[in-house]
Amino acid sequence: MEGWTRKNGHVLAELSQQEAAVIRGLVGQLKDMLTARADEAPQDELAELTGIRTGPTTPPEDRVLARLLPDFYRRDPITGETDEEESDAAGAMRSLHEPGLLEAKTGAAALVLETCPPMGGRVKLTGEQADGWLAAINDVRLALGTALDVDEDMPDDVPDDDMRREHLGVYQWLTWVQDSLVGALMA
Repeated sequence: MEGWTRKNGHVLAELSQQEAAVIRGLVGQLKDMLTARADEAPQDELAELTGIRTGPTTPPEDRVLARLLPDFYRRDPITGETDEEESDAAGAMRSLHEPGLLEAKTGAAALVLETCPPMGGRVKLTGEQADGWLAAINDVRLALGTALDVDEDMPDDVPDDDMRREHLGVYQWLTWVQDSLVGALMA
């Protein structure tokens, strides 16, 4: 891949078969994780009648999913809430907002899987589709970075015996893909 370009209102890239396989594989895994979380939503008769979706009230136990689905409520130190009040508010906010966030994230992942050619080749996106790609690539980077314990202090080149070495190369490549896509969208 030489990078994303913008031409005649479309965002374009040429992916090798291996690049397409990496993107499709990681985005597919991400979509599966998010779909499994969505399936954990409680069945609520009132929600079915009103059409208001509800989700789990507790954060995911998996740290990768917890990074992708952060808390929707932060304690206000001025109000002096108790831990129980804070927990109830956080659970209510999560229950109300997580279904929409999951829908957006799985939708972006599905878009990438629909528009990324399985055998590699040309990708031609509208601006809206490019935004979806950007969201999905960002989520994959967040997930992979969390799994690999990537932080600001990590050197660009880790020792040969570091088991994360090969995966960090993929993380860095995805960072470049994301940066290139942002550049094309801003052009």
